[in-house]
Amino acid sequence: MDWFKLSLQFNKFPVNRARKILDDIQKIPEEDYQNFVEKKKREIVEFHLRNNNFYKDFIGDRSIENWEDIPVMTKKDLQIPLNNRLSKGFNLKNTYIGKTSGSSGHPFTFAKDRLCHAMAWEGFNDHYNWHGIDLNKSLQARFYGIPLDFYGNLQERIKDRISLRRRFTIFDLSDAKLQSFLNRFKKSNFNYINGYTSAILLFAKFLQKKEIVLKNICPSLKLCIVTSERLFDKDKEIIEKAIGVTVINEYGASEVGLIAFENQKREWCLNSKDLYIEIVDQNNKTLPVGQEGKVIITSLYNRAHPIIRYAIGDIGILDEKSTTKKPILKSLIGRTSDVAKLANGKVVPGLTFYYVTKTIIDDAGSTKEFVITQTDIDTFEIEYVRENDFEEEEIAKIADAVEKYVGKNLNVNFKRKHMLNRTKSGKLKQFTSLVD
Repeated sequence: MDWFKLSLQFNKFPVNRARKILDDIQKIPEEDYQNFVEKKKREIVEFHLRNNNFYKDFIGDRSIENWEDIPVMTKKDLQIPLNNRLSKGFNLKNTYIGKTSGSSGHPFTFAKDRLCHAMAWEGFNDHYNWHGIDLNKSLQARFYGIPLDFYGNLQERIKDRISLRRRFTIFDLSDAKLQSFLNRFKKSNFNYINGYTSAILLFAKFLQKKEIVLKNICPSLKLCIVTSERLFDKDKEIIEKAIGVTVINEYGASEVGLIAFENQKREWCLNSKDLYIEIVDQNNKTLPVGQEGKVIITSLYNRAHPIIRYAIGDIGILDEKSTTKKPILKSLIGRTSDVAKLANGKVVPGLTFYYVTKTIIDDAGSTKEFVITQTDIDTFEIEYVRENDFEEEEIAKIADAVEKYVGKNLNVNFKRKHMLNRTKSGKLKQFTSLVD
């Protein structure tokens, strides 16, 4: 029985209607797809200008003649009471209400109309089906956080049960806890793993240390889907070798749904059915394919709440092979906030520090996880989980690499910890700058 679909229908989400719309969109020929997208863009803007006072005030007196005349909406713009952002005819009872994780530093509550939410979940199922996973039938091992309050925890557990998800709570990733994870896999017929990259990577390293391939003890496993955190090629190799199945990159956000998903050709396909996704420059002008810029998203079907030219906070590049119907994400570089600013005016992507330290730390052999924080204009702190402190020679190598790739006269401090702090949702942010 399709419990997940039935649960959506029971809560008045029009799944069958959503299914028909997505099937009809799929039938649109490539040569007609641009016209379809332009029509949907125009419709959603006109709807909110007629029916949403918040969006009318947001646009103000601007003259909108072209798509790029529409101002870009940020998370900060949406940090006002939700009731003040809903369109006419929508309220807290007839919409889907959710909250962003807050990992960007700007959490907010959002709403989706029921059709939009149903389309989002049908879209997820379509993409999972590429790899033989059916949300209505496949059992998921879910490496996520969970609310710790009684009612929030209970609600999430009920949703997990209905959605065929079994949760592996990642707030404790000690060896003893990872062993309990392994024991669950021995007893259950999980079809796929879904969760935060850092937690799954740590579990994979645990398996490696024990010289275990997970699929050998859980033969029903077909796939591993990582999400919410950057997946590096080297980490992907570790996970695939330790778990014994293909690792797929998922890119999504609760407020808009699925943004991109890897197909069997390892192309990171953007969701072009119910979203319109742009890559723009600092002036919010659309960039040609192949150029790096901000990821801007428009939800084409959300009438309850405007998500129009919304800056999600990420930086990406479109592949030159992209078409209107099949846009491909060449790479997702990181968040717009993940940069270090130095005293000499130099701006360095936080990703640089990851590459600088990761190679050296991996060579050291026993470091489980690490995060880097810029605490001052010339000072960086590396927190790491390891049985022993770094030796002087290892510290010197890392400091030399930082000087070579980042800048000179920088202070690098090291702090060994038993466990790294994660966000409330369980995410691990690799680089954070505390410098404004």
